[in-house]
Amino acid sequence: MIWFRKYALTEVNTIFDKYMTQLLGIKAIEINDDSIIAAMPITDNVRQPFGILHGGASVVLAESIGSVASNLIIDPEKYAGVGLDINANHVRSASEGMLTATCSALHIGKTTHVWDIKMHDDNQKLICISRLTVAIIEKSRII
Repeated sequence: MIWFRKYALTEVNTIFDKYMTQLLGIKAIEINDDSIIAAMPITDNVRQPFGILHGGASVVLAESIGSVASNLIIDPEKYAGVGLDINANHVRSASEGMLTATCSALHIGKTTHVWDIKMHDDNQKLICISRLTVAIIEKSRII
């Protein structure tokens, strides 16, 4: 298991139940020994004017799930994981249903984590691939 300790989904969703993730309806739906899965409903809140999923919403989902994953690995009393770099390839559009993101570690270092996030629609079609790098910083350095 890669996590700092065993976490319940309710604990993870307490994190998602605030801020932008709450506004977009992002919820964790599964946590495994080495990955976390979250979902976001495709509603008008995340559609662009043409009626399809906004690429920025996919990036919010990716950064949110990856940042939370990093923070579940480190000692929360001493460290915080913050987004450092993100990229996304939007390979297919979606206009309804749920966007489900699976986040798996590519690298877990002392000062950086790199995450692979794959997002699929309800038909298991790949919608977006993202890679997120998270910086691990001492909480005493947070302004």
